[in-house]
Amino acid sequence: MTIQFNAKTREKQGTSASRRLRRAGSVPAIVYGAGAPVQIEVDHNEIYHALRNEAFHASVLTMLLDGAAQSVILKDTQWHPYKQQVLHLDFQRVDATHKIHVKVPLHFINADLAPGVKLDGGMVAHQITELDLECLPAELPEFIEVDLKNLASGQSIHVSNLVLPQGVKALTHGEDPVVASILAVRGGEEAAAEETPPAA
Repeated sequence: MTIQFNAKTREKQGTSASRRLRRAGSVPAIVYGAGAPVQIEVDHNEIYHALRNEAFHASVLTMLLDGAAQSVILKDTQWHPYKQQVLHLDFQRVDATHKIHVKVPLHFINADLAPGVKLDGGMVAHQITELDLECLPAELPEFIEVDLKNLASGQSIHVSNLVLPQGVKALTHGEDPVVASILAVRGGEEAAAEETPPAA
């Protein structure tokens, strides 16, 4: 799936110019990497709705800058402290031959089938919800699936247990963090025993 958005080169720069842009319904932004940084502007409504799409944060995007297509990834978003308003965006150019670092969301599946939940009444605890990946742009997944179906009470899934697409590497800086675990619910067995009437 190709995600694209429109942008145009920003001629006037500085705090006052950015303020005027926002009042006019645009968002100031910058594109850097693989060449000189370029100050740009994007339509607020278009980018606001695009940001609500999870894939926009973890995909190679097609930016139509003054009508010319460029491949970029979103690197940073600055929001207003209390308004639903995007204040600034950072994009990074990518090229097909150089690896990129992107944070990708984790999708947890089959929690209801996990023995620790289904049989023991445990609760799933998500320790991390996104993963920093390194790969070529063409290999970037929109998300990583975390299958919990075999997880028993008290067990955990680590990053090393995840199935990553070919060519994709998780950046964990020499550690193997816990992704999710199933916590035993205290008193669950005792409560079940109390509800079961004694044999006649």
